[in-house]
Amino acid sequence: MELNKENIKKIRWLIAFAVILYVGVQHLDVVLKYVKVLWGLLLPFVIGGAMAFVLNVPMAFIERHLFGKAREKEGKAGKAANRLARPVSLVLSIVLVVLVVLVVVLVVAPELGRTLVSVVKKVEEDIPLLQKWLTDTFQSDSEIVKWASTIEIDPQKSIDSIISVLKNGADNLVSSTITVTMGLVSMAVNFAIGFVFACYVLLQKERLGKQVLKAAYAILPVKIVEYLGHVCTLASKVFASFITGQCIEAVILGSMFFVSMTIGRFPYAMLIGVLISFTALIPVFGGIIGCWVGFFLILMVSPLKAFAFLALFVILQQIEGNLIYPHVVGNSVGLPAIWVLVAVTLGGNLMGILGMLIFIPLVSVLYTLFREWVYERLDKKKVKIS
Repeated sequence: MELNKENIKKIRWLIAFAVILYVGVQHLDVVLKYVKVLWGLLLPFVIGGAMAFVLNVPMAFIERHLFGKAREKEGKAGKAANRLARPVSLVLSIVLVVLVVLVVVLVVAPELGRTLVSVVKKVEEDIPLLQKWLTDTFQSDSEIVKWASTIEIDPQKSIDSIISVLKNGADNLVSSTITVTMGLVSMAVNFAIGFVFACYVLLQKERLGKQVLKAAYAILPVKIVEYLGHVCTLASKVFASFITGQCIEAVILGSMFFVSMTIGRFPYAMLIGVLISFTALIPVFGGIIGCWVGFFLILMVSPLKAFAFLALFVILQQIEGNLIYPHVVGNSVGLPAIWVLVAVTLGGNLMGILGMLIFIPLVSVLYTLFREWVYERLDKKKVKIS
């Protein structure tokens, strides 16, 4: 290699990177400490960026369909539409999200309270029947009958036990309450800062995009900037399509369960319909989670209805998976089924439910970029595989 100025500069950067990497590995605990501090400082802006990305989906839809034609007009009407389109669309998007959350809370909370009360009453009523059946079925002196006779649910005893636990753990309760309160205050502050940041990003997204693009072209080579632009465009498209498709699909599936359960006179139709709508947002495993929760709720009321609910779930899942999901979500994510399972498993193990939602579009972007790279290499080598 010729030692010209350009190569010497590259060697210097490589040596500096190697030294920094070596020092970082030798003092990994210090590095992790500062990384944690840095993450705490950046967390509100990360939250704001995530909120901006989610809110941008309904905002862009409202802006495009509500103000699209008005912005094309000439004169004062067109100028007024251009000036009001973005803030009005943002406000309507925020109101829409808040209304959805309120409706879900107002529907689920009372229904869940009534469900818990009815389940407790049902268990209390069925315990004497269980004890009688065990006594009639087995010998009166058997261990099973002795164990069954000890089962007792007394609400007053439960309340007294809870009060005793609260009294004995008062000191721990106070300290944990302070810790939880500080955590909630910190979370609220981060959320508020993130919300303001998200609103600013959405109101000025074109201007901010141009500023970032100018800075990127000034710092990085042109080819790298163009490739990063391609990656960002692909990621934005895939994530937006995935979020939109999953939300629509979840609403449709929950509505199908609510209507069919109402017609079939199943208990807890509203609660299970809303529950399945939420769990359906989790790819692959979400519907199964909602199914088993609904099964156990109905089982406390009617075992026959519970098994009928399982059959109904299988039928609706087949309809949703084969007819609705391909048309609603389609191939927007562009990820084969085996890689969807891998993405959900990895995301769930690393980040829980949030990881399941994030990793499918993330893996889809990586899969698409890798596929483009493979095809480009095959073209250069003039290899054709059908």
